[in-house]
Amino acid sequence: MNDAPIRIMLVDDHQLVRESWRILLENNPRFHVVADCDGGETALQLIPELKPEILLLDINMAPMNGFTLARNTMQQLPSVKIIGLSVHNQPKYAHRMLELGARGFLTKTSPLEEINHGILEVYRGKVYICDEVKRNMPPAG
Repeated sequence: MNDAPIRIMLVDDHQLVRESWRILLENNPRFHVVADCDGGETALQLIPELKPEILLLDINMAPMNGFTLARNTMQQLPSVKIIGLSVHNQPKYAHRMLELGARGFLTKTSPLEEINHGILEVYRGKVYICDEVKRNMPPAG
C-alpha cells in the first residue's frame, strides 16, 4: 500500500471544530489535511484542484448541508471517499449519507482511536459506521 499520507479535506461551518479536527488528524502521520472549509460551496470549488482522498463533512451546515455536498461531490469527483460527521447518532443520518454515496459516518463524539480507524477503513474501500450509531440500529433480521 502507498505510504504517502491520506489527503483529507474537512468541511464544517464551525471554525473551532475544524481547527480541533485538523490538530487531531495531523497528529497521525498517516493523515494530511489539505484544506478545511467553512461550507459546501468552498469545498466544491477546492475539490477538483486539491483532489482529497477523504472528505470529512458535517451534515448540519447552512446554506448547503452535508447531504447536498455529498451528492454534488459524487457528481463532480466520484473517487472521493466521503465520511459524514454529525452530533446526531441516529442511524437515519448514516443511512442517508450512504444513499448519497458516502462510505462512512462518525459522530463528533466518536473516540479519536475510532475516528482514525474509520478513516483508514474507508480509505481502504470499506464502509464504516461508528459504534455509537451502530448501537442505535435495530437488530438485523
